Amino acid sequence: MELSRETMKKLAALIAFAVLLLVGAQHLDVVLAALRFLWGIAAPLAAGGALAFVLNVPMRFLEGKLFRRPKGAKGKQVPPALARAVSLLLTFVLLAVILVLLVWVIVPQLAESIRSLGAVASDAAVRLIAWGEEQFAAYPEIAAWLGGLTVDWRALLENLWSFLTSGVGSVVSSTISVTMGVFSAVSAGFISFIFAIYLLLQKERLGLQCRRALYALLPRRWAEGTVRVCALSQQIFSSFITGQCVEAVILGAMFFASMSLLGMPYALLTGCLIAVTALIPIVGAFIGCAVGAFLLLMTSPMQAAVFVVLFLVLQQVEGNLIYPHVVGNSVGLPSIWVLAAVSIGGSLMGIAGMVLFIPLTSVAYTLFRELVNRRLKERGIKVE
Repeated sequence: MELSRETMKKLAALIAFAVLLLVGAQHLDVVLAALRFLWGIAAPLAAGGALAFVLNVPMRFLEGKLFRRPKGAKGKQVPPALARAVSLLLTFVLLAVILVLLVWVIVPQLAESIRSLGAVASDAAVRLIAWGEEQFAAYPEIAAWLGGLTVDWRALLENLWSFLTSGVGSVVSSTISVTMGVFSAVSAGFISFIFAIYLLLQKERLGLQCRRALYALLPRRWAEGTVRVCALSQQIFSSFITGQCVEAVILGAMFFASMSLLGMPYALLTGCLIAVTALIPIVGAFIGCAVGAFLLLMTSPMQAAVFVVLFLVLQQVEGNLIYPHVVGNSVGLPSIWVLAAVSIGGSLMGIAGMVLFIPLTSVAYTLFRELVNRRLKERGIKVE
């Protein structure tokens, strides 16, 4: 049997891949170190890509509503580059307004809560001092025992001086490392932000370049499949972000309305905190619950207990009814698979897994459903 030239190429590529896989398995530590090094370089760009993907959702909405004219409409069309730049600027303005409103709501009430906490702590300190004086008066042997204690002040001061002198170097090195870490984080954040702006302003051109590269390097069928999966992923991830934001607003409004009806303080603050933290699937609202319960505990322990009960009730309604339907409908995923994706993703990757596994599961579910329907159609089988 004579092998064709194309078959020989495929066999050579397969053998080379097997050799590389074997060498990589034998030197796994080197491979992992190289991957960590490459990820350290690419992390700011990956963060910028994620930021651009999130910002693209409101930017695309604003661009479509403000600048996209229907076919046949009269009037001069706004240049696409200007429309894109204005839409991006309006997106940043909208986010800044939302952040300012949140700060305007949260900071004053948090300051008031801190003042209340200071007053409570002061009263507790007075009561503690009074209790101590009562104990000393009731049990004079305690005072006698404390009076009999001897302290070697010289040895104590020598130990303190030794600790301070030996710790100066470590404190200086820790300060330098923390400063460098902060500077590195700020630099990486700035690079990510600039990269996200470039991606948003030139996304069509970059998309065309990626498609050209795929069709040039891969077989046509593979390139078409890759483009289709990427387009499906982009659509589902965008819908997921929208559904997550809608669900967070609904949950925050539920808490604000319920706490207002029950006459609880900090209703607006707690509703805003829960709406922000609810952007983390399923478990994010518990962070807002902890803060809200702490604030109410400073005012009335009974109201804090009622708030915890209210949170448990609303969390059950949100986790089992609202979240699976709102987010599941937005990504085209049945409610049961939303809960399964959150559970599996949380077990494997924590909070990041909860965020990523819902749209990833939706992509896999859509592709598998299309595969099943196509196979059934090819076989002429109808399953009622």
